[in-house]
Amino acid sequence: MLSLAAQMLRLRKGGFVATFVALAAGVAVLMTCALLVESGLRYHGTPHRYARTVAVVADRDLTVTHTTLGEKESTTLSLPERGSVPESLVPRIAGLPGVSKAVGERWIPVTAAAAPGTRVTGHGWSSTPLAPYRLVAGAPPRSDADIAVDSRLADAARLHVGDRTEIVTRGRTLAVRISGIVEAPAAWGSGSALFFTDARAARLDPRPRRFDAIGVLAEPGADTAAVVTAVRRVADRAGATIYTGADRGLAEDPEAAAARDLTVQAGSAFGGYAAVVIVFVAASTVGLSVRHRRRELALLRAVAATPGQVRAMILAEVGLLGALAALVGVPAGLAATGWIRDELVDRHFVPETFTVRGGLLSGLAVTAAVALVALTAAWIAALRTTRIRPTEALGEAAVNKGLGGRARIVSGLVFLAAGVSLIGVTGATAGDTALGAAIGMLYTFVLAIALLAPWINQGAARLLTPVLRTVWGNSGYLAAANLRASARGMVAVLTALVLSIGLGGTVWFLQDNLQRQTEAQAHDGTRARHALVSGTGLPASAAEQARHIPGVEAATGVRRTAVVVRGGLEPTTAPAQGIDPKGADRTMDLGVRSGNLEALGGKDTVAVSTALAGSAGWEVGERAHLWLGDGTPVTLRVVAVYDRGFGFGDVTLGKATLAGHTRTGLDDHVLVRTAADASPAEVSAALAALARQYRGAAVTGTDRLTADLAADLAVSAWLNRMLILVLVGYAVLAAANTLIMAALARTRELSLLRLVGVTRGQIKRMIHAEQAGLLGVALAIGGAIAAVTLSSVVNAVTGERVPYVPVLGWVTIVAGTVTLALVAVLLPIGRVLRVSPVRGIGLRE
Repeated sequence: MLSLAAQMLRLRKGGFVATFVALAAGVAVLMTCALLVESGLRYHGTPHRYARTVAVVADRDLTVTHTTLGEKESTTLSLPERGSVPESLVPRIAGLPGVSKAVGERWIPVTAAAAPGTRVTGHGWSSTPLAPYRLVAGAPPRSDADIAVDSRLADAARLHVGDRTEIVTRGRTLAVRISGIVEAPAAWGSGSALFFTDARAARLDPRPRRFDAIGVLAEPGADTAAVVTAVRRVADRAGATIYTGADRGLAEDPEAAAARDLTVQAGSAFGGYAAVVIVFVAASTVGLSVRHRRRELALLRAVAATPGQVRAMILAEVGLLGALAALVGVPAGLAATGWIRDELVDRHFVPETFTVRGGLLSGLAVTAAVALVALTAAWIAALRTTRIRPTEALGEAAVNKGLGGRARIVSGLVFLAAGVSLIGVTGATAGDTALGAAIGMLYTFVLAIALLAPWINQGAARLLTPVLRTVWGNSGYLAAANLRASARGMVAVLTALVLSIGLGGTVWFLQDNLQRQTEAQAHDGTRARHALVSGTGLPASAAEQARHIPGVEAATGVRRTAVVVRGGLEPTTAPAQGIDPKGADRTMDLGVRSGNLEALGGKDTVAVSTALAGSAGWEVGERAHLWLGDGTPVTLRVVAVYDRGFGFGDVTLGKATLAGHTRTGLDDHVLVRTAADASPAEVSAALAALARQYRGAAVTGTDRLTADLAADLAVSAWLNRMLILVLVGYAVLAAANTLIMAALARTRELSLLRLVGVTRGQIKRMIHAEQAGLLGVALAIGGAIAAVTLSSVVNAVTGERVPYVPVLGWVTIVAGTVTLALVAVLLPIGRVLRVSPVRGIGLRE
């Protein structure tokens, strides 16, 4: 049977090439998504600074237990701010059997004035044994004015023992002396380091009496497993996590954990969407290929081939195609994942240490999944031909009877009703829940169209008959007749076109709406004209100094962070900001719908966006349970609900609430509003003088903040857009594939028309009329699905009833779909028409 299947592949190249392209592209897309997930799961970072430790105790994740559909589930999220552990754990761990030393570790962001482009972190001198660092010149720091630097920072800044230099930390410029130079080749991957005295490091840490992590060193000859077990018991009781082996890299570098989460989540989410699209495409393409061979299969049945033999031959053909597709698609997916990895590194989504790992498990799983879909589709498509008696097989092949059974139309109506019901679900929810419901709505509608396509095609053909005949005359009449006759055969074509239009018109434009809404809210909600910004952060005193400048009406320091909320179906990370509510209503307009921002002065208060309030069920006066960025649980009273969550974050807190719970304890920028009668020149000069007090600070217009936000959004949206483009591109490829297959399968039909006197010109006009009718139906249905889905999710997520659709965007979709359909049909039809009609009537289907 394999030999016969191989001969069939060689003799029927056209249809099999189309099927091969669809399967190979599907394998490549799924392989890319699966390999991102596998690489993320295998990535642990590299324990550079903790190279000598046997374990690291830290707090980097938050596990939240929640109830979903009546079932208790646990979700683990990476903490937005680096979590910390209490100092009291150090002596408890140090006293355990087998532990040589337990060292509390602080990570203090620092900028070296002599090497501003070098990534530097500050630590206490007692943490040097963890790598370990060795002193190669000078002496350890003895006073607050001393620091020791590693050799890389010394080389980059050209520093020597005894030199004096400046560093910036916590918004202050410190004059220091280089007391020593240390070296630890094992720690080179984690950036440059400098060391304060332990007392100075403790004072510079915004979280007093806490450490970023505790490194555990074992005694020589100690049982490592026993030490780890003992440390784990202590850590568990304190609510901390123990990291051992390769996982120590996750404790050391927050970027490693973020990279892991990003790749796993992106690969899983888009892999799920891609799987649904590929099921549509692969099933439609394989099914169409089998249906186009029904005369050949009928002949085999007529010459005594058993149903089992015919089905086995078809399955063998598809199996061989699946194997060939895997040979091409898996390497293509590996190459694509490598390119994506490089782009993610260049755009600072993941650190340079992130590598593409694995591939064997992903390749096997993807190959098996695509093969299963293709084989199932081939089996279903072959059933009708193989079930009938041999004497009826040829007659069955000659006439395409019926549009479909009762089960098909009932299933189609059920999916259509489900899609309509999801409109209400999308409107009643918000955030990620609404987005998920909208995507489900899109695919449910497409599935309904796929099931109801025969009746849709036939009904559209009857409605379009007068129009087609008026425009194209007799050729239009023939086109309408063909559309009615091939109502069932064109199911795959209509489904592919609707899928590409619906997917492109929904998911791509959704990203445009989110970006536009964020930029518009940030612009409209900013009342200040000036902003004091600094790449190293600004202390709270900067806003206070700005308020005392003559002509300044109000100044608000803004501290960006994130919090964890329970949300709707599962916990999520929400963007947040910390502000001093004094005068904040004059520098920013959050669009407060209820409550008052001035009540944010207390430590137990919070303001939330309408989207978050809706999904979490919070109202003004109620208590909101959430976790700050470092994992600290808090219960806060909701004092205001506002509209502009996209522009300013879903959560607004008073700075008193955030004190000691962010890594730097600094403001990202200060918004400054001047009085109407103030002298612009005098205020600008005073603000410039204030900026010079803080190294790296500058005064800019608030429009620059919006522009920077737009640039950040564009970078953040790159991954989404790229993966969306892949999905839309695959759907477009499927549409082109099915159109080409359908066109090439009409050789006998068009040859017969030419033999009975129809000219080539009339046939071309007939094809034009058919394409106009088919495209009109596809554009109308796909556009309607996209409009309903997009408007529903945009209304639920942003509150805008009418979504933003760029003119160039919808013109591109419409023009692209029309061009694709014409090229994918007219080129193969031109080839068919070059074949002599006498020869064409005798060719295979």
